[in-house]
Amino acid sequence: MESTFPKIKNHLQDRNSLAWTKLCAYIDIVIKEEREIFSPAEGIGQECYQQIYTLPESIGLMKNVKHVDLYGSMLTSIPPEIGQMEALETFNSYTSDNLHWYPYEITNCTRLRSSKVSTRVLYTHLKGKRGFPDLKDNPVRYHGETVKCSICQKEMTYGHTNQRWISLWVGNNVLPLLTNLCSTQCQALLPQPPEGYVQFPHKGGPRSNYIRK
Repeated sequence: MESTFPKIKNHLQDRNSLAWTKLCAYIDIVIKEEREIFSPAEGIGQECYQQIYTLPESIGLMKNVKHVDLYGSMLTSIPPEIGQMEALETFNSYTSDNLHWYPYEITNCTRLRSSKVSTRVLYTHLKGKRGFPDLKDNPVRYHGETVKCSICQKEMTYGHTNQRWISLWVGNNVLPLLTNLCSTQCQALLPQPPEGYVQFPHKGGPRSNYIRK
């Protein structure tokens, strides 16, 4: 029904927890040793892994990682810095049932060819599954007080960003992506969604809101 829509839950992660400390230390090791695989379940253990709801911004420094394994995670979001993982080729977040959307910046991973996600939990309207949260009433917030434009990388406060949903191919799947936009010019540079999905960037919410503006 369109009377209710999912809510974005921001800032769930306890960044003072032992699990978070271990994850940050594991990422430091991956970076230092120039590893090609990032598997936090293996790196910090299942007990800590199940206490992780997002990833540190330092994932963008994992320049040699080709394979990301987030199978069975409790993640609710991934930071835009994933787009800086220039060697990324495969991405697995299968059975991460709380991960309903991804950052637009993942499209910057130009070598990414293979993805495995739980499509049944993704936000989408035209496929008759979960509706998109209404960004007008419930915007997404990453860590920190500022965010960069998904297109031109201009840094801005959240008060100046225009958030929009868009559905695009990423690896083997069409994913719901969150964009942070600084201008209508940058919005106009977004790619065309595939047939069968909302054909333009939108704010989510009831289908009556799905108008091009």
